[in-house]
Amino acid sequence: MSTPVATFASRPAPGSMGAVKAVAHQLGAVRHDWTRAEVKAIYGLPLPELMFQAQTVHRMAFDPAEVQISTLLSIKTGGCPEDCGYCPQSAHYETGLSASKLMEVEEVLAEARAAKASGATRFCMGAAWRSPKDRDLDVVCAMIEGVKDLGLESCVTLGMLSPAQAIRLKKSGLDYYNHNVDTSPEFYGKIITTRTYADRLDTLANVREAGINVCSGGIVGMGEGEDDRVGMIHALANLPSHPESVPINMLVQVEGTPLKNVKKLDPIDFVRTVATARITMPRSMVRLSAGREEMSDEMQAMCFLAGANSIFYGEKLLTTPNPGQDHDLGLLDRLGMRPMP
Repeated sequence: MSTPVATFASRPAPGSMGAVKAVAHQLGAVRHDWTRAEVKAIYGLPLPELMFQAQTVHRMAFDPAEVQISTLLSIKTGGCPEDCGYCPQSAHYETGLSASKLMEVEEVLAEARAAKASGATRFCMGAAWRSPKDRDLDVVCAMIEGVKDLGLESCVTLGMLSPAQAIRLKKSGLDYYNHNVDTSPEFYGKIITTRTYADRLDTLANVREAGINVCSGGIVGMGEGEDDRVGMIHALANLPSHPESVPINMLVQVEGTPLKNVKKLDPIDFVRTVATARITMPRSMVRLSAGREEMSDEMQAMCFLAGANSIFYGEKLLTTPNPGQDHDLGLLDRLGMRPMP
């Protein structure tokens, strides 16, 4: 069946300094040469048009009624030396969170079994490290092997990786590695000073070179502007290969972190970010991630219409609240949607 072709005339994005040159493109085409102006034009489309374009692209690669279910477990919590301004696990801030040691393998596998029984198809494990030590990596690899033996997809987020560490994780059977770019290159230094944007891109390159699927997205609602949300999507969409999974997180404001009292993001701007990610990365899973506890059911429904097709479920997302499983399954049922097999 031939791929339908649709075009849109780019309109000036809100707040832009002038008209953006008209752009026409084949919807659903995988591109790595997006200009910032093109991404900005997509983001700034009238919402009905933006949602239509995103839904059109979504249906080319995915069943619009299916949502992939993942569970995320913190296997080593707190005490992180990084100063990410949004993170309650940073050792730089007083958030009331106590640092813990790396969990035992069997303890993690018990959680994985429970996640599978609840309908999860991917089990993600996060450790609050700048980068893993080799002795810790051995334990994590045992966790990965155990998760794979259960028939689940495996994902870890451990901080920065060297090429050798990425290869070690690949040999253990790791399916996905998460390492977010967080925001635009321009806004990044206002949120994090202990590692650079280039450091993050280097880790993504090491993961890709090792043959592991990439999970990379960012956080919105950190006080950034529209241009920064556009810049984040632009950076991700122009990677040599699109991330197979793109989590879009809404900031969860935690007492004690520098971003505790930042102005709340307009929900429509969050939906626009999801839709823009879907259009520019048409074959990626776009995950509705952190912040769902504060989203209305209607906002989440709009995100699914905008092309989100993956969620984390379980009562906690690392250290912050998340909607309960029953609520999520009930919402999907009300929307006539279902977990992805």
